[in-house]
Amino acid sequence: MRRAIAFLTPVGGAAAPSAAAVAWFPVVGALLGLGVGGAWWTAARIWPPAVAAAVAVAADLALTGLLHFDGLVDAADGLLAPMERERRLAVMADPGAGAFGVGVAVVVVLLRWTALTALDPSAWLVAGLWCGSRTVMAVALGTIRPARPGGLTESFRGAPAGPVGAYGMAMAAGLSAAAIGLGPGLASVAAVVVGAGLVFSLAARRVGGVTGDVLGAAGVIGETVGLLVAATRW
Repeated sequence: MRRAIAFLTPVGGAAAPSAAAVAWFPVVGALLGLGVGGAWWTAARIWPPAVAAAVAVAADLALTGLLHFDGLVDAADGLLAPMERERRLAVMADPGAGAFGVGVAVVVVLLRWTALTALDPSAWLVAGLWCGSRTVMAVALGTIRPARPGGLTESFRGAPAGPVGAYGMAMAAGLSAAAIGLGPGLASVAAVVVGAGLVFSLAARRVGGVTGDVLGAAGVIGETVGLLVAATRW
């Protein structure tokens, strides 16, 4: 579990990537979600919904150390701009942020904030969606080939994608359904999978596989789409 925490958060110190760590991704995602959701719920006892939602967004960035958000920015710059494959990979490896990355980042933060503002604060809902996003990451690591030979994601090859996907999705669905009802909860988790899947599909076409940046971007986009579906007027 320590290696999963070290890979998905800034906590736990340095740890070598391992396929065995993937089994803990859904659990770490649920714990992160409980932290973000708990901050959201607590803030809502003190401030109006808009402020509480902003606190939740800030808590997520803090608990993840902006790792996934940084991946979103880098992946947007590399995958959306018109260029050749090798140039895309080079852009994603560059720590700078371009127009595509900044634009996507602003839109995603606004969508997450507005969705949270529209919802009743629930730590269980966020735990379910965040669990679902890390489950999708785990499955991707075990099934999608790395875009860079020798890259970070290659260390996770051979991960037990099937079992992790099954228990992770069951956990995500149960948490979300307990928070907002069976139908909306299942639809929200399904939206996480669809949102993340679209990112992986785009990466497969444009760079031939998954990178750490793509992984982070897929998680953030999946969570955002899940929140939007959860905020739907059912």
